[in-house]
Amino acid sequence: MTGPTDRPTSGSTSDPTDDRTSSRAAEEQDQRSILSSSAVMAAGTIVSRFSGYARTLLLAAALGNLLHADVFNIANTIPNMLYILLAGGVFNAVLVPQLVRAAKDDADRGDAYTNRVVTLAALFLGAVTVLLVVAAPWVMDLYVDPDVPADARESVVDLARWCLPQVFFYGMFVLVGQILNARGRFGPMMWAPIANNVISVLVLGLYLLLYGTAKGAELTAGFDADQELVLGLGSTLGIVAQLAILVPYLRAAGFRYRPRFDFRGTGLGHTLRLGVWTVLFVIVNQVAYTVVVRLASQGTAGGGSEATGYSVYSAAFLIVMVPHSVITVSLATAILPTLSRRAAAADLPGLARSLSSTLRTALAVVLPFAALLPVLAPELARVISLGAAAATYENYIGTLAAFAPGLVLFTVHYLMLRGFYALEQTRTVFYVQCGVGVTNVLAALVLVHATDDAGTAPALATAYAAAYGVGAALSYAVLRRRLGGLRTPTLVRFAVRMAIAVGVSTAAAWGAALLLDVLGDESSYAVAVLRALVVVLVDVAVFLAAARVLRLTEVTSVVETLTRRLPLPRGR
Repeated sequence: MTGPTDRPTSGSTSDPTDDRTSSRAAEEQDQRSILSSSAVMAAGTIVSRFSGYARTLLLAAALGNLLHADVFNIANTIPNMLYILLAGGVFNAVLVPQLVRAAKDDADRGDAYTNRVVTLAALFLGAVTVLLVVAAPWVMDLYVDPDVPADARESVVDLARWCLPQVFFYGMFVLVGQILNARGRFGPMMWAPIANNVISVLVLGLYLLLYGTAKGAELTAGFDADQELVLGLGSTLGIVAQLAILVPYLRAAGFRYRPRFDFRGTGLGHTLRLGVWTVLFVIVNQVAYTVVVRLASQGTAGGGSEATGYSVYSAAFLIVMVPHSVITVSLATAILPTLSRRAAAADLPGLARSLSSTLRTALAVVLPFAALLPVLAPELARVISLGAAAATYENYIGTLAAFAPGLVLFTVHYLMLRGFYALEQTRTVFYVQCGVGVTNVLAALVLVHATDDAGTAPALATAYAAAYGVGAALSYAVLRRRLGGLRTPTLVRFAVRMAIAVGVSTAAAWGAALLLDVLGDESSYAVAVLRALVVVLVDVAVFLAAARVLRLTEVTSVVETLTRRLPLPRGR
């Protein structure tokens, strides 16, 4: 039955066209703001990734990509994994919405709440770090296959003792960075890791100067005590430096740290209750990754020159995640405070609009890169292989190609989780991640045991894609229902046009790669670099042209944001 209020009056008639135009204008304004903030972070990430690439190059040159390299890489990776397991989920996902709310609602702009968080985190991380160093042998038993030779296992434990203090400094770095992000200072956290990479490059340069590149039997052995000191202590100093760089920015952001121990009745209980589900989420994720690391160590345990293990897996993952780190993380970091404010105001349509637009922007970069990976894998493998890794560069090719679909699926899943975190629905995130973790473990176990040592890392990359296929489907479907829509028709239209543009550009890149075969053997380093540059340039040029023809505004917005920040010469 229609009542009086259902009949429009002459003064309240709304034109649907005007509503759509207003919504579209709001979406474009939101996206410009997000792109502007993320551009600062992306610039820092690009420089960080280039310095990180130099570190990866030197690491492979010094240690190769077989068991010798796995010993150090596993010992140096575990602290970051343990930090994420113990506190990273809470720091990364739960704290930003809580810090934003405290800054908005508290009379002191959230200073007291933030001081309590910093004090509690420092006490917790300090105690846990001491325990981990003492328990290093038992901790490393979780990650290293029992078939790894005794000398290599001993080196893993010794290196871990030098590296495990990183847990404290990783935690405090992320906490300080999130405080800055909540106060609108996005750049420092993205630029600070450059200091870590610079120190790592200097340490590896010193290592090469003192010990040279690994050769022969060294490629499948452990390290002596002096080598462990240089690599382990040098790695930890890099993490200390990236935290130290952030500290002065706190004062510039208007925050003064004063220890606070009055934790009761101050809102921390709500944060910790939200954090319980995030901790469970992280536990599921890290259990899955523990299985991956252990299976990867199994790949190189036999010492074969064609074996692929953790060093191949992690190096390929680092290369593949460049667009995610530069674009997706920057966008997600910039958008999370906005999503949190809209969730607090119960503006679900606005939240959905911002998230959907950000997803399309991220995919505008990630999709063409992922499609190009299988074409570019041989050249990339050669480019990242110098010194001790040059003779086994082909070990990277299959893993690089296998990661391509996983990159796209992970991007979708990652951004959907920002929506859940803004809504404080961490329990839902945990349930979704259970599906991801179980899929990853089962797929990894089945695929690794169905292949040989040479296929270990590609099998793990395929399992990664399967896991995030499940994660992307679940997280998108559930969040779409919670928000009452995620502009799926718009996303589908975008995906169809992107598929055309990406298909054309990838075909052009593949054709260019075939034509470049006449330049010489791709195993030549110089030829590999040249081929990679030409293939990338062809792909980018054709993709941008196709995007303009197909009116992919998500692509042109990214290009315009980048070109506005380039130091182009001005006319007279």
